[in-house]
This record gives sequence, C-alpha cells and structure tokens, in this order.
Amino acid sequence: MNSAKVAALKAHVAVNVRSVEASLEFYRKLFGIEPCKVRRGYAKFDVSNPPLNFTLNEVPFTDAGALSHLGIQVASTEDVLAIRRNWMEAGLITRDEMKTDCCHALQDKTWVRDPDGNEWEVFVVLEDNLPEKQSQGAACCAPAATPAESCCTVQAEPCCTG
Repeated sequence: MNSAKVAALKAHVAVNVRSVEASLEFYRKLFGIEPCKVRRGYAKFDVSNPPLNFTLNEVPFTDAGALSHLGIQVASTEDVLAIRRNWMEAGLITRDEMKTDCCHALQDKTWVRDPDGNEWEVFVVLEDNLPEKQSQGAACCAPAATPAESCCTVQAEPCCTG
C-alpha cells in the first residue's frame, strides 16, 4: 500500500438521532454555533475548534447504538473547566470526573449527554500510560450515569459542581 502523505482537513463524525429537530438545541449549546445546513432528517455543524465535520442523521431506533462516547481532548484542566462553564451557561447538565484513573491515564473531565443518550466528554490527560489494574474491564472508560457505575476510579471529589 502506498504511504502518500495526505493533509487531512478535519475529522467527520456522523451520529444517528431519533429527531434532528430535538437534537439541534443540544448541539447548538454543545458547540456554541449554529448548524451550517439543516434539511429534513439531517443537520451539519462545521466546527472550527476542534476542526470537525459533524452531522446528525435521523434514523428510527429504540435502544442506544453501538457508539461508546465522543470526546474532545484539551490542553489543561482550566480548558476543561472553561468548556464546562460554557455548557452550564448554555443550560446543559454536566457531570465531572476529576483526577480520574481512566483508560490507563489520570484525567480531569466533564461529561454531557445528548437527547439520544450519546455521551460527550471534554478531558485533559494529566498522566498517561498508567499500569493496568485488575479491576478495569474492557469497557473502560465508558461514561456512566453515576460514578459508582463507572470503571474509572475517582481519586478526588468532583471539582466545582455548582
């Protein structure tokens, strides 16, 4: 196979949703922008930071899909908290996991959930490549409804939960 260098423009993520109309409010708040295209059963957000071509595709389904979660890695805990503040000011419900041993890395993160149950995290890796633990399962680090359901070990109280 030829290993030609390609200058990728941005990642593309397409998410199935039950209702594009119902999901638009959440994603406007999540990204802080308006969609660049909305059609019956379809919407597209052209996100500049991080560079992302993100689309919503209306598909009937009853259970959650095979998607584990989506995330945006940032440079610092201050960035995590800034995005969390933006999400909270936009009316989204956030859930923090600070100093969390997740996916064999120490991370600070915050989560939100879209109307179809798709989980989004913003996270910073504080320390990477931690040793494997006996208790960590294959699903690490899937988001959980409560910290008790998470495979991640919280090493400190959640930060700034107000």
